[in-house]
Amino acid sequence: MVKKVILIIIALMLLPIALFAQKPSAREREAWMKEMQQVKNEYIARKLDLSEEQKTKFLPLYNRMDEEMRQAAEQAMKMEREVRKKGKQATDLEYEKAAEAQFELKGKENIIEMKYFKDFKKMLSPCQLFKLKKAERDFSRELMKKHNEQKRENKKK
Repeated sequence: MVKKVILIIIALMLLPIALFAQKPSAREREAWMKEMQQVKNEYIARKLDLSEEQKTKFLPLYNRMDEEMRQAAEQAMKMEREVRKKGKQATDLEYEKAAEAQFELKGKENIIEMKYFKDFKKMLSPCQLFKLKKAERDFSRELMKKHNEQKRENKKK
């Protein structure tokens, strides 16, 4: 099981390189995101030692939270891209609004997390709640590590 998850993670780390090289379609990106979500769900469920009942209750709610946070980040990134695209043609007000969106993002993410935390408390033990943030950080670190290893291997070739 652990080997399977590691192989999936490695495969998923290779997939973005191929997709970005080909300018992925919206459908390909969506499929990749769903697959990545599944791997993340499996990772978190394993790290938190979730029961089957907890998985069926927690993971859909967790995925909803994750999606809300992704949307908030995409809104901030969209404003940033628009200002970068305009370059020197961007107005001070546009720069200010894009900067404000970037600075507000952490606050928005915190509001979203606290909204869901109340529900998470109903389905996870205090120990599992405590482990959740570490599991998220560890998942991100593991992905970055795999990505960096892949980049080094590609440079050697």
